[in-house]
Amino acid sequence: MTEPDKIKPVVQLGDAWTLETLETIAFATSRIELPAEARRRIDRSRKLVDDLAARGDAAPNVYGVNTGFGALAETRIAADQVRALQRNLVRSHACGVGPLLPREAVRAMMALRAQTIAMGYSGARAVIVDLLVEMLNRGVHPCVPAQGSVGASGDLAPLAHLALVLIGEGEAEHDGKLKTGFEALRDAGLLPIELQAKEGLALINGTQLITAVGTLAVRSGERLCTTADLTGAMSLEALEGSARPFDARVQAVRPHPGQEETAKNLRALLADSAIAESHKDCKKVQDPYSLRCMPQVHGASRDTLRWARQVLERELVAATDNPLVFADDEGHGEFISGGNFHGQPLAIALDAACIAIAELANCAERRIEQLVNPAMSSGLPPFLAPRSGLDSGFMIAQVTAAALVSENKVLCHPSSVDSIPSSAGKEDHVSMGSISARKCAQIATHVRTVLAIEAMVAAQGLDFRKPLEPGVGVRAAHAALREAVLTLTEDRALYPDIQRCERLVDDGTLVEAARAAVGPLA
Repeated sequence: MTEPDKIKPVVQLGDAWTLETLETIAFATSRIELPAEARRRIDRSRKLVDDLAARGDAAPNVYGVNTGFGALAETRIAADQVRALQRNLVRSHACGVGPLLPREAVRAMMALRAQTIAMGYSGARAVIVDLLVEMLNRGVHPCVPAQGSVGASGDLAPLAHLALVLIGEGEAEHDGKLKTGFEALRDAGLLPIELQAKEGLALINGTQLITAVGTLAVRSGERLCTTADLTGAMSLEALEGSARPFDARVQAVRPHPGQEETAKNLRALLADSAIAESHKDCKKVQDPYSLRCMPQVHGASRDTLRWARQVLERELVAATDNPLVFADDEGHGEFISGGNFHGQPLAIALDAACIAIAELANCAERRIEQLVNPAMSSGLPPFLAPRSGLDSGFMIAQVTAAALVSENKVLCHPSSVDSIPSSAGKEDHVSMGSISARKCAQIATHVRTVLAIEAMVAAQGLDFRKPLEPGVGVRAAHAALREAVLTLTEDRALYPDIQRCERLVDDGTLVEAARAAVGPLA
């Protein structure tokens, strides 16, 4: 272990984790360890598997231990072929296709696979967990194609690609280089393992892709809720909108927690606004919904993501193998075939999260339209162009936002309503949860870009309101943005500005600038 690794916070396998816990492992800001109590649980369940294997051909049929898989579950496997069965399982199921999952998603999958074995119901040996832990700590990351899972019987194909590296096969990234699984382990000072009874199944049966990708997407969505409150506040100030709808009394009579949180954020961000003071006696009665209803829209997204978080955090301490091994301290117990590998709870929650995150951009794009449309922008120049006509200003920035929002609407079609039977009809209903998770991640990326565009366009609108200053939180975010992106004084290619604003959203610069000015934000 390197010196920097020694000072990283330690996460214990087998403990309850939050989404934040898994995120720290995914981005290598913490390391994991297998504590003695979890090792004892693993050894206890493993003893039942070893006892069964020791009975050889006289042992009763136990799925995946001495039988085939899926529709071949009734096919008995001879005792001398049990290890070959597990190796063949991993090899045959490595049928993933498409782009590789990002490193952080793979790390989260590895940690989750170790975590579910550490629950003590998988029947795998502790050396499996030990190797996963060391691979994480030494930066050996299997190459896992993103596509190929239907989200039931586990994320079989993606997890098989992960498991291949443990037996010295497949491919992995290590030290920034693509290597064979054997080379990556060797160069990290590790040795591959030979799978024993049930261990191939214990490595690929579960919801670890769905949970890993879904966790990272929901965490992005939670942060984007706060960003949307901020960029929405920037737009409201640039459009000379009213903060009156965010009054605490309005929220109290419709007590949804997300609505109250967003309204509280908006009140803080808009406090002490000279722009608001300048138009307090204007004749405008009500703002458009994308401004006035931010607490209701953003708040609904917050509440939906809160529910998705609860589902995911239950899954972080779930045993998702089949069969499950229930053992007691006296060495007795039984194998029970069940369906904990089925991804439906996650699939439905992540489909809902897709909608929740997408709506943030749906609303933001309408605010961008108001900023650039002279019929709606309270006296701002058309498209916020410095020299209207000669300059097109932010005309196409709004078009780009609209394109992303439209694409999100297609992606929001729920995957969980689809099912294609597999394994000769034995697996006749599947969740498609891996697609729900991957869509959620893609939507979150699109929303980040739309909010970055809103921040960029709103900042230009705020420049036109000078010398009047916006609320204290908006003012701080505007200043932070202007350190990276200059005011548009004549037409220029805007894609570098959009990219810079994306980074400000990604790394939290805008929100942290506002927090420094106003205090905590939900």
